[in-house]
Amino acid sequence: MADDAGAEFNRPAEGPLSADATVELLDRVKQGDHEALDRLLARLMPLLRRWAHGRLPQSARGMQDTQDLVQDTVVAAVKRLNSFEVRHQGALQAYLRQSVMNRIRDLVRYKQRRPNQIELPEQLADRGASPLQEAIGAENTERYEHALQRLEPADREAIIGRLELLYTYDELAVSLNKPTAAAARMAVTRAMKRLAHEMRHG
Repeated sequence: MADDAGAEFNRPAEGPLSADATVELLDRVKQGDHEALDRLLARLMPLLRRWAHGRLPQSARGMQDTQDLVQDTVVAAVKRLNSFEVRHQGALQAYLRQSVMNRIRDLVRYKQRRPNQIELPEQLADRGASPLQEAIGAENTERYEHALQRLEPADREAIIGRLELLYTYDELAVSLNKPTAAAARMAVTRAMKRLAHEMRHG
């Protein structure tokens, strides 16, 4: 990784990468191109931090805050990219999100085994609700997560892109490989109906 990669973690995302751009960057990363890796991380890190916000329980934040967790997890995941193949639009983001979620679960299990861990000082704790929690309420987050995993990858990416990453429909058209913003809007509408059904009956 390039020496200035850490600076890339804090740059704002420029919007979603198309499938072709993702594949091209991944190929260059696998060939040892540090510039391609920095560009890939610059796009993905802000999105992953936004997605992870609110998923790291308050009780675990004394050990590691969300930004550090995402950065450490992605750095570890990047080392395994040589065997990664893009099988569908959003596959790389989905892979990295799963890596982050696994790390969060590890931290929660660790915290449960060590209940006397010193907490983060209250003035430093992030108590803001995530976009997801604002949309569906904190009490429904677990049901949402389980229902989301039962959806097809395309529906899952549509919902996460719109509800959690706050993409515009123009950005979603790129992310979902749709021809227009209207087509992306329709994809989100259909995906949300399927999600609602899963949350009611799953």
